[in-house]
Amino acid sequence: MGLSDLPKKVHGMLDDFVKGLKNIYGDGLVSVILYGSAASGEYSSANSNVNIAVVLDDAGLANIARAKRLVNKRRFGIIRPVFFTEKYIASSTDVFPLEFLDMKENNIVLYGKDVLRDVRVDEKNLRFQCEQELKSKLISIKTVYLDLRSASDRRKLLFKFTSSVLHLLRNALRLKGRVLIYSKERVAASAAEEFGVGMAAFKKVLDARSGKLKLTSKEVDGLFVDIVRDMEKMAEAIDRM
Repeated sequence: MGLSDLPKKVHGMLDDFVKGLKNIYGDGLVSVILYGSAASGEYSSANSNVNIAVVLDDAGLANIARAKRLVNKRRFGIIRPVFFTEKYIASSTDVFPLEFLDMKENNIVLYGKDVLRDVRVDEKNLRFQCEQELKSKLISIKTVYLDLRSASDRRKLLFKFTSSVLHLLRNALRLKGRVLIYSKERVAASAAEEFGVGMAAFKKVLDARSGKLKLTSKEVDGLFVDIVRDMEKMAEAIDRM
């Protein structure tokens, strides 16, 4: 996917955001890289944020704070920037293999140097990170779910949870030697095949997320139950690997 495939509004927003960063940091701006769904072809104007890695020669808090006014402009509300230095990236791929593998495989350089091109990600900690994050999300989702009274809020949480879990499962499939294109439907199907867990609920959520069907409040609650159950089985499968 290229920038031209994104909605014109998002394309223009990115241009203006990068110009703003250049005005603030000048030569101190090393690179601006788009990653996540907006770079992979799965951007949804209704549900997706725009994730950007901003690489500076100084990512200390005082220097990052210079971009506060830009980041907080209302028109850039869907842009989610994270700030790094090249040194931080090079020294952190072993700690965050999941994040940097996804960044490396699905990105578009908007400005400057391609700092991810030669990054080498050590996957030895990938199994641990997948298990840890999945189990943490399961604990969190049960707590948050009980606090939500609105069907609309539960639906939003369901979409967000499903998307983040499929991101984890895509990386868990690496542990089985499979590298997949950035497709949530493909990930769900492959996870069912490799790990022996049901993924029918995920397919229904993805259809609802894309607007292909509408979910009643009762259906949302039922899908939560099914997905949490399947993910508990998935966590056990990863733990045994």
